[in-house]
Amino acid sequence: MYQQEKITPYSNKEKKGQQVEEMFDNIAPTYDTLNHRLSWNIDKLWRNRAINALREYKPQRMLDIATGTGDFALLAAKRLHPRQLIGADISEEMMRIGAQKVKRAGLDNVISFAKEDCMALSFADNSFDAVTAAFGIRNFEDLDRGLAEIHRVLKPGGHLSIVELTTPVTFPMRQLFKIYSNTVLPLYGRMISKDSSAYEYLTRTIEAFPQGEVMMDIFKKAGFAKTSFRRLTFGICTMYLAEK
Repeated sequence: MYQQEKITPYSNKEKKGQQVEEMFDNIAPTYDTLNHRLSWNIDKLWRNRAINALREYKPQRMLDIATGTGDFALLAAKRLHPRQLIGADISEEMMRIGAQKVKRAGLDNVISFAKEDCMALSFADNSFDAVTAAFGIRNFEDLDRGLAEIHRVLKPGGHLSIVELTTPVTFPMRQLFKIYSNTVLPLYGRMISKDSSAYEYLTRTIEAFPQGEVMMDIFKKAGFAKTSFRRLTFGICTMYLAEK
């Protein structure tokens, strides 16, 4: 078990997956605002990099895991022009907001949403040309099992593109990020979202989540043949690319 799998948003009475679902349902109305403000809008740049990494492969059927309010799915649809893109998440409130955004963008003929447990996806083997995930895999109840499921539903030669928040590894960014993530982030998150636990949980999972070279081994353990990573913005975020 990885350290972040032991961290839960609220209590130890329910499984982590159930608590994560409740948390995201609670913060859904303010999630987009907080995401952009707390990252100074740099999260948009990170998503762009992850989508651009898939451009040469021209994926036609895509799955966006932990899609939330659909920002990554919308960007992928606009940039990569797949025939079909499914956004999967456990939080119906997050996806409800995402569906509204998709409709306003006129992309509801391409993007659809499905409530899915990432530990046991309902899709058939070898279903997707590409899978994406932005800031979601560290919330998996079982990281190995979740990545194995992603590997299962990818077609041979298909690609997984991920951006995930990480802890910088060099001085002084590591120290500055620790101060920011343990003071400003939870305080501002609590003020805006009214959920006193959510952003403390998110900070703790960032600090506990495996990253860099360690994640390369975890991807290979899940069955991926080729893996690579790139640290972005001094290591605050890391982009991962893996091929089945």
